Amino acid sequence: MTETVLELKHLGKTFGAAQVLKDIDLSIYRGRVVGLLGKNGAGKTTLIKCAMGLLKVTSGTARLFGEDPWNMSGETKARIGYVPQKVDLYDWMRVRHMIAYIAAFYPKWNHTLTTSLVSQWELNAEDSIGKLSEGQRQKLALILAMGYEPEFLVLDEPAASLDPQARRSFLATVIDIASNENRTVVLSTHLTSDLERVASDIVLLKSGMVDYAGSMDELKDSVKTLRLIGKDKLPARFDIPGVLSCENTSREALLTVRGVGPELIRELETRYSADIEVRDLNLEDIFVEVHRD
Repeated sequence: MTETVLELKHLGKTFGAAQVLKDIDLSIYRGRVVGLLGKNGAGKTTLIKCAMGLLKVTSGTARLFGEDPWNMSGETKARIGYVPQKVDLYDWMRVRHMIAYIAAFYPKWNHTLTTSLVSQWELNAEDSIGKLSEGQRQKLALILAMGYEPEFLVLDEPAASLDPQARRSFLATVIDIASNENRTVVLSTHLTSDLERVASDIVLLKSGMVDYAGSMDELKDSVKTLRLIGKDKLPARFDIPGVLSCENTSREALLTVRGVGPELIRELETRYSADIEVRDLNLEDIFVEVHRD
């Protein structure tokens, strides 16, 4: 049975009167690359911080490698890597000094990997950190998080400041990390194209709640656009479960539906005397449809 790395049960988080996370149930398994996706304000960063022990949960429980994140042992902390949205680095250090400083805390530091990434991502080891651009600082933060090859790597908008070439290289590195089935990656980003390249699983957060948690393939299989061409006049509205959007004329309709399967298609064909064309959606399309008001 696949080992559970992170388990959240009925987790909630409030700040004063504002409830940011509501009754979150979520399991993340070893060896998966999990994309965390949601609109601004959906609670993604708060969820990450609660899972990492950087915020104390208001209700429910969190377990990371079987421990309460708020009271994690040093041994467990050494198994975790984290790159936040805003990176704090020592501006007075040079790049190589920063790497050497962090490496000193980890006996299993992979010097070959970090040296390779510094070269591959075109960082100058002699540059002062205070003079680095935002993109360069983000690259360095990623190198520092990957250098000790953590079993659980959490990245919060890690590629936001990277140029397309650097993003592609970064994603290739994530894939290499994930190819080791003992490692797990959680990647929070608005770049759905990046998630489609690397994520095996998707967690959709909507208004502080989990709207979907499961495999990328199952999500894409369940949400489709159906083009109905009716022999007779079609209704203005369709009374079927899971309709996310509908555009229609008298004899043709485009329905985006959640929970599409062969039985539903047969039912629509029969009920409306229609021919049906099934269209696949990419992750960005699905995200937009799920968040329609």
